[in-house]
Amino acid sequence: MTFLRRFPRLGRLLLLGAFALAAAPATQGANFLWEVSSLTNRAYLFGTVHAGKPEWYPLPKAVQDALADARVLVVEADVTDTAAMGKYGASMSYVPPDSLRNHVSADAYARFVRLLPRYRFPESQMAQMKPFIAVSLLVFAEWARLGYLPNLGLDAALIKQAKAEDKKIVELEGIDTQMRLMDSLSEKESQLIFEGTLDALESGLTGEQIEGLVKAWQVGDSNAMLEVARKYNSLVPGAAEFEEKFVWSRHDEMLKKIEGYLNSKERHFIAVGSLHLVGPRGLVAQLRKRGYIVRQVFVTPLAENRK
Repeated sequence: MTFLRRFPRLGRLLLLGAFALAAAPATQGANFLWEVSSLTNRAYLFGTVHAGKPEWYPLPKAVQDALADARVLVVEADVTDTAAMGKYGASMSYVPPDSLRNHVSADAYARFVRLLPRYRFPESQMAQMKPFIAVSLLVFAEWARLGYLPNLGLDAALIKQAKAEDKKIVELEGIDTQMRLMDSLSEKESQLIFEGTLDALESGLTGEQIEGLVKAWQVGDSNAMLEVARKYNSLVPGAAEFEEKFVWSRHDEMLKKIEGYLNSKERHFIAVGSLHLVGPRGLVAQLRKRGYIVRQVFVTPLAENRK
């Protein structure tokens, strides 16, 4: 069986969730949504989370209004394109007799196996996974353990709505680009990420990070979200380097495409993992630096919602 057949939902989410963490829609305060204006057009930037809860839907009115105003939905990669992802199933795992235990230390593998019962993963299903994929699955399982379900992620929900409304859907990067980034990890980088993620899961830091990101999202506080990420990086060896490669290094190419959207005749709603939007190197700050007008969109007051 291939990786994607074993984990049909989590396999789809790895293509996005491995790159950036996000949090939940708010009921008061600010949305994790920005309007970007050029001289001739405007676009929307929306931070997403790749697992969710039923009570998050329908999305806040301001988000729905922005999506309705757009003709094109832009996502990092189409997580519903199972045919495209199927091409990479084999690259996520080792071919027997090779296995995970041959690529990490004996101590790290033993720690990994001890965590599997917490998430109800049998070792027989995980033994062939590559290190990065293996611990990413555990992180997603921790999200699920805290009540955030993979099948309720915002990316898939936005794509489903866009299809129902006959909107054009384009990829900011695409599955090929994201898979090449995963494959670019060296053996040493993979081992460091593997052991650092185990440390975070064992200590409870992963759960603390998830809840911190959710709380930051709920009040629309991008600075708080960045601080949560910085704390994690300071405590987990290799995390800062991982974030550099999987978040910040991707922004130059993203910005080129976003500027193209702003200079087109169509209005775009751009959905990316929320960490891409925060801090001085985030897309919001970088677009302001390039001269665009960027404003955060606040939750519509209840009285206006009733109207």
